[in-house]
Amino acid sequence: MILTKKTTVMNREDIKAMVSLLDDTDVEVVSIIETNLKNLGQEAIPILKREKENKGLNPTVQKKLEDLVHDMHLSNLFAEFEIWKNTNTSDLLTGLWLISKYQFPDLKIETISEEIKNIQMEIWLRTQDKMHPNDMVKVLNEVIFEYFMFEPNIKNFHSPSNSMFNLVLKEKKGNPVALSCLYILLAQKLDLPIYGVNLPNLFVLIFDYPGYRFYLNPFNRGQVFVEKDIDDYLKQMNIEPNEKYYKSCSNTEIIKRILTNLSFAYQKAGEEDKRMEINEILTLFE
Repeated sequence: MILTKKTTVMNREDIKAMVSLLDDTDVEVVSIIETNLKNLGQEAIPILKREKENKGLNPTVQKKLEDLVHDMHLSNLFAEFEIWKNTNTSDLLTGLWLISKYQFPDLKIETISEEIKNIQMEIWLRTQDKMHPNDMVKVLNEVIFEYFMFEPNIKNFHSPSNSMFNLVLKEKKGNPVALSCLYILLAQKLDLPIYGVNLPNLFVLIFDYPGYRFYLNPFNRGQVFVEKDIDDYLKQMNIEPNEKYYKSCSNTEIIKRILTNLSFAYQKAGEEDKRMEINEILTLFE
């Protein structure tokens, strides 16, 4: 087999042959093999995973395969984030799914979507035509916090799990932005004008209907409040009022904020490699 700087699609036997060379004593050979395997793209990942599970494989080679698969996942994820940012920012669910894929690369978006549909169905069963906005919010709060028993993750506020939306849905716990995302996704399905508001050190929601506007705090079980409360909050934080603190933010801002939270969570946990990888993804949003 001729080693080249670039490879084309190869079958499983070719890949296995390349894997066998990962413990070669020639550093240059190993480097070219690693590059060639990376160039094979996402389709090669399942084969590399199976090879990694081979019990007779050299532990050094197993570690190299593990690192290779991780690097390939990260490269694919970076590309997917770039596509989302440039073409698909109206789809918040996909943005949340991509963040979860950092930790759970095999996660299917349908897994998250089905969970949202289950909650949506329970809300739909409790609603009627032409309900007052306040009554709609009451139903949302009842279903989310009483029926499905979601709660603010106060104990582990800075846990990375708060940024993994699949874990938020599974564990029924989240930080302000995670719980707000749940509201936003449900609101989209129910045609409700509920959007995110990117406050300093807090993330809340706005119910923004012409002639009728108020705010919600999902981290306080959907508590309703008004614009003056934001005035008081900013004053308490010694922050100058700004128009953006009273208006809805974009999905891009939401995803950027979650990634920023995740980077901080990994820093706090001492996982520097993960922090740097998330920061690399964040460069797409700068």
